[in-house]
Amino acid sequence: MITNPSLKQLIKILIGAAWIDGKIQPEEREYLHRVAKESNIAEDPEIKPLLNELRAVKADECYSWVQDYLGDNPTQEDYQRLYDAISALVYSDNDIDTEEAKLLNRLQLLDPSTAPPKSAANTFLKTIQKLYRKLLDEKS
Repeated sequence: MITNPSLKQLIKILIGAAWIDGKIQPEEREYLHRVAKESNIAEDPEIKPLLNELRAVKADECYSWVQDYLGDNPTQEDYQRLYDAISALVYSDNDIDTEEAKLLNRLQLLDPSTAPPKSAANTFLKTIQKLYRKLLDEKS
């Protein structure tokens, strides 16, 4: 099966967003299965276990997937696609949990249309910070 990597990432993020409050609501489950089926990705070996809730997705993992999807300089189109997809999922059960609201707020902070341009020095500094955090995580 050949799939679009960014579509696969987006579906993973949606599954993570559904888990962000610790449980997947029936409406969220229905939404996820519909989107995965429409995208012809429901049977993907990486997506299928997540979609069928064979393992929970932790909030940190979801946020990491968001960062990987958007990268350091996201396009407005990629950002909007992600924001719209997560919003549709979050609002699918007509109940916005605190963690879901936090996710949407954090996403709004990443909107490239409102973010100040990043300097090369800031980008370099962020890269060093990520490496340092990763090193600390590996040691603990």
